[in-house]
Order: sequence, then C-alpha cells, then structure tokens
Amino acid sequence: MSILEVAHVTIRFGGLTAVADFCLELERGDLLGLIGPNGSGKSTIFNIISGFYTPTEGKVRFDGKDITGYRPDKVAGLGLARIFQNSRLFKDLSVIDNVAIGHHLHRRSSPLAAVLRTRGYREEEAHTYAESRSLLEKLDLGRYAEENAGSLPYGLQRKLEVARALATKPRLLLLDEPAAGLSAGETQEMMDFILAVRKDFNLAVLLIEHTMAVIMSCCPRIMVLNYGRTIAEGTPQEVQRNPKVVEAYLGVSAHA
Repeated sequence: MSILEVAHVTIRFGGLTAVADFCLELERGDLLGLIGPNGSGKSTIFNIISGFYTPTEGKVRFDGKDITGYRPDKVAGLGLARIFQNSRLFKDLSVIDNVAIGHHLHRRSSPLAAVLRTRGYREEEAHTYAESRSLLEKLDLGRYAEENAGSLPYGLQRKLEVARALATKPRLLLLDEPAAGLSAGETQEMMDFILAVRKDFNLAVLLIEHTMAVIMSCCPRIMVLNYGRTIAEGTPQEVQRNPKVVEAYLGVSAHA
C-alpha cells in the first residue's frame, strides 16, 4: 500500500487555477524530487498535502486514509511532518527545547496536569527530554543541546528543524527547499544529512529543491511542474532530456 496518494487534485483561488489534476503516489521509503520554475505550484501542493489548503477537487490519502481537508495538526499526528522553506524555529529557546516541542505532539498529559505539575506530568516531561537528547545525539547534534537555537550557524538551524520534525515520529517528510540560503558546500552537507535520516529512520521523503545539481544527484525519481500541471516524471536522465522541461526552464524549445 502507498504511504501517500494524491489523486486528481485541483485547487482554484478565485478565477486562478493554481494546481490542475495533480496525481502522485509515494511508497514507503521512496524519495521523490518535485521541481519546477517559480510559481509552478510546488509549495501549493505541499500545503494541500499537509492540510493548510483544502483542494477544490480530488483526494489526498495517507497510508490508505482519506485526509482531504484535515487540519495540519491532525495530519502531523498521523505521521506526516513538514519542513518549511523559511526557518520556523523558536530561536529564543534552546536546541533541546525545540526538539521537545516536536515530542509534545504525542504527549498525553492534560493542560491542567501541566499547570498543576502532577507527578504523571513531571515523569512524562522527563521522558520527553530524555528522548529529545537521544535524538540529538543520534543526529550528531547533541553537543548543541543547551545552546540557544538562534545562535547556531544557519546550516545547523536547518538540521535542527529536521530533528524537530523527526521528534513527531513521522513516516513521511515533506521538505520544502531545506537547503535554501545555504552555500554550495552546506547544501551538499544538508542533502547528505537528509539521505542519512531517510535511511536511518526508514522514511519516505518528498523534496522540493531549486539546486538542480543536488536534486538530480540524490533523487531516483523526479516530477516536474509548470503552471500547476505535471509536465514530466521519471529518472533524472529522463527528465533532463524532456523537451517540455527544457522549455519550461530555459524559455526556448529543446530543438532551438
């Protein structure tokens, strides 16, 4: 069974069709790159999958369950985590506090228990921080646990966002330009980090990335969007040779 199925999804904003008849299927453990020129609909598709937008037409299924129209928090609770293009860290909190926030998605204590700091709440809190520290160590970020998140170099902040997403115990990661704002060397390091996370945590990954050299080298399968429609899908080699892709990116026909 597929971990994610997007079936004939269309979304309109007023008279504008942002995404038209989009289909996608992702198996457990898959890595799929989603590319296209600016404004082609990539982030809109992520917003539909993660619950920020409800499609005008079509369905989204996660692990066989219809999640069309689910709130983002409910989608996350099912095992789908998202990293945004712009940093969403709590920069005034410590690194370990940021990761612990991800673990809170699965906390059982009530708000009242938190206010009263009951024994059950304190035990669960201790377990959350132990799990958070263990996760940071596994990702080679343990030495930064007590540092302020906003003081980290930007490349480490992006890795911390992945760590926080992993704390929600996902089965699918949506990564919206995780290397945005990084240098060429940092970008390659970030992609190596993501590939290792995918393997170590047995995750499916759907990735948007504008650095073509990186996405072509790390994604076995790629989908290309233009004006909200899929214009190509296949291996990196197949996509690079596709005349529609060449025209979308260069503005000229492949023959020219």
